[in-house]
This record gives sequence, C-alpha cells and structure tokens, in this order.
Amino acid sequence: MAGCAYNESLGRNQFLIVDDSALIQQSNAAWAETLKTRKLSSNPAQNERVRRVGGRIVQAAGLAGRSWDYAVFDDAAPNAFVLPSGQIGVTTGLLKLVQNDDQLAAVLGHEVGHVVARHAAERYSTRSTAGLVLGAVQSRAGDYSQAVGAFGGLGAQLGLLLPFSRSHELEADRLGVDYVAAAGYKPSESVALWWLMAQQRQSGTPEFASTHPSDQTRIAALQQYIASRGWN
Repeated sequence: MAGCAYNESLGRNQFLIVDDSALIQQSNAAWAETLKTRKLSSNPAQNERVRRVGGRIVQAAGLAGRSWDYAVFDDAAPNAFVLPSGQIGVTTGLLKLVQNDDQLAAVLGHEVGHVVARHAAERYSTRSTAGLVLGAVQSRAGDYSQAVGAFGGLGAQLGLLLPFSRSHELEADRLGVDYVAAAGYKPSESVALWWLMAQQRQSGTPEFASTHPSDQTRIAALQQYIASRGWN
C-alpha cells in the first residue's frame, strides 16, 4: 500500500511504499556481505578518525539513540556510505583525498543526510511504482511491448527518476552542512570538498562523486545556503 509521510527535516511530504523494518533488514544484510567481501583496514588511526568524526555527525543529526558500526575499507577509490540500519563505511582512498576532518565530516554529513531524509525508501518507492506502471502498459502493448518498455523506461528515468535523484543529492548536501555546523566543524569546507571532487573528475569519476547534480550546481547551492545561515 502506498503512503504519504511528512518529513520534518525536509519540510515536504514523501511517497513511501517500503516499510522501515524491511529496509533495515536489507541494509543489515548488505553490511554483512560487504564486511565479508571487501578488505578492511587494520590501521588504528584511520579507524579511530572515522569513528570520532562519524560519531559527532551522528550526534548532530539526532541519531545517537541507535547503535552504530564503523569500518574503513582498504580501497583506493574515494567513497563513503551510511546505511539506514546504522553503519558507516569509508575507504582509505577517501581518507587520503580529504584534507582535514572538516571535509571528512562534510562527506559523512551528506551521507547521514540521506538517511534522515529517508531517500533510500523514497527512491525504492518511486522506482517500484514506475516499474509497475510500465509493466501494466507493456501487458497491453501487444507486439509493441518491447518498444514501449524501452521508451517508457527511458522516459521514466529522464523525466522522473534522475531529476528526483538530483533533488535528493542537493537535499542531502543541505542537511549535511547543518550537521557539519552542529558538530562543530567548518561548513565552508563542504564547498572545498566538492572542488576536490571536481578536480578528481578530470581523470576519472570517483565513486562517491558520481552524483547527478553538476559540480557547478552543487557548489553554487552550497555557497548560497552557507551564506544564508551566516556560516563560514
């Protein structure tokens, strides 16, 4: 059954058809699989850094009431993720890329922002609904079902799913900056972080940076929001 829920952090309603318990169950399974299949860093300084910065961001986001697991993965690709079930993963590549803890906080704030915004559930709901609608159309399309499926899938992606994803990324940026400031880190380093990501993109797209808003759009939005809050 579809549902409409108001997200106070976003100030808008969300279309959600997935239960939180199901999402958490899937997230726990994904975390367990990741721990089994990816090499973990045993560097105590790296692990302590992620736990310390991550803990401050989690506290700032009002999520300290749940237990959190942290891991550093030995991977040269700059990447980080936060799962709805309470896990934070960071690669050694990202720790090498960021220039200070403020920038690491910006990354983790952004990812925690996705959790608070319930973006995973919203994306799942949107994509599932789009798939159901396309399936119904194809069932009535006869010999043209393959063409309708290709065109419909592309239309849903370009007309709904990708713009929605861009919106999510910008929302997570804004929430992330809120958490960075509340945790005592420097909000302007969020802008510096995305300049670093833009430079990385010249020689290849970092996994974490493969998001839909352009660098210019993201940086301009961050600068405007930070200025509106009177932060530096």
